[in-house]
Amino acid sequence: MIDKEQEEKSSYLGLEPIPKLLLKQALPAAIGFMVMSMNMIVDTYFVGQFIGELAIGAISVVFPISFLFSSIGMSIGIGGGSIVSRSLGAGDMKKALLSFNNQISLTFFLAVLAIIVGVFLKLPILNMFGAKGEIMPLADSYFTIVLYGIPFLAVSMMANNNLRAEGKAKIAMVALLIPSVLNIFLDYIFIDLFHWGMEGAGWATTISYIGCAAYIIFFYLTGKGELKVKPLLFKINGKIVSEIFSIGSVNLVRQGTISFLAIVLNNTLYYYGSLAGGMGGEIAISVYGLATRMTMFALFPLIGIAQGFMPIAGYNYGAKNYTRVISVIKTSLSSGFIIAAVIGTILMTCSEIIPYLFTKDLQLIEYAPNAIFWIFSATPIIVFHLIPPSYYQAIGKPIPALLLTLLKQGIFLIPLVLIIPNFYGINGIWYSFPISDVLSAGICYYFLNKSVAELKS
Repeated sequence: MIDKEQEEKSSYLGLEPIPKLLLKQALPAAIGFMVMSMNMIVDTYFVGQFIGELAIGAISVVFPISFLFSSIGMSIGIGGGSIVSRSLGAGDMKKALLSFNNQISLTFFLAVLAIIVGVFLKLPILNMFGAKGEIMPLADSYFTIVLYGIPFLAVSMMANNNLRAEGKAKIAMVALLIPSVLNIFLDYIFIDLFHWGMEGAGWATTISYIGCAAYIIFFYLTGKGELKVKPLLFKINGKIVSEIFSIGSVNLVRQGTISFLAIVLNNTLYYYGSLAGGMGGEIAISVYGLATRMTMFALFPLIGIAQGFMPIAGYNYGAKNYTRVISVIKTSLSSGFIIAAVIGTILMTCSEIIPYLFTKDLQLIEYAPNAIFWIFSATPIIVFHLIPPSYYQAIGKPIPALLLTLLKQGIFLIPLVLIIPNFYGINGIWYSFPISDVLSAGICYYFLNKSVAELKS
């Protein structure tokens, strides 16, 4: 059982009005992800302006690889954070602490393993993810350095989910702000002033990951968190680890699917871009890279809502307060839809202007607006396939979370990317995005409605 002080720290998740509570949890997460998205945008600006248009393609190739590796930590954090929030809601501090410390052990071990794999299989991995032609040497330079920052990113992602699980949304926000601001500053120093090229971009990214991890480690070692670092609890507990992976595997599979999607997309883009009269394979990959730089910007409020939603839903589900669970679901969906509609409208309206922010290359400026328009044309409904899997993760039901997570990228988008370009060429790739959004959102919303009905009964 938790003592009075600990109860006061976590009980507000079950007491405060849902709209106020969601804002308190979601806003810091949204701000953190907004700065992360601005970080990616600034990164793209510096490599596009000072290195060249192919550098945009290089970072778009490396990004899904690095995040596949770092998703180990994020997956462990999501699985373990779900246990932590439900345990705090049920008053079981012992289980919460065991989950947290087992997460530390798992993240460290698997992150080191990821580095070893990356070092020995670097070139085959880059080639598989679409580092073709002139993009390969740029991607190689960048990835070689970024790889060593992966353990720090993994630790940061793991701990960030636990910070939110115990209600430390502001600390989690600061943890995301540090690497973003640091990376922007170092990009200017290393790329613009020192002229280090892709190596400069790599070092800026890696050092920013180290800064984030250092902040979080300092926070926990000073005992300011409700969760405590207890080396005696580092010993792996089979039951806890199984529960962590049963829930966290949803995110790992999702990231794995996104990474496989990147393989399919980059290779398909290279093929159709290289056809007679096309834009060129390398340019096609850079066009997609530029468009996806905007993805995080478009999604940061929705990701913030989903991240803020999970500890509230998990805590109240653990406390068997189902009325509040239903309330946070409805509030998250309605607010997410309105915000996404505004952002989607802005991006589609400004699709002709956006490329000028990142590059001087005339081909990118010509081809990117069409990609941006179609990729973001269904943005308003994205919240309907973000919240349902988050709900099932929050309440500890990994199977439906996994199935719903796979819908967009795995079930719909990958097959569509392979099929539709046969009829519409490279434009078929862009059309695939809104179609998959509509289909997956409809199915996810249907199953979430069924779950809400069960909570009411």
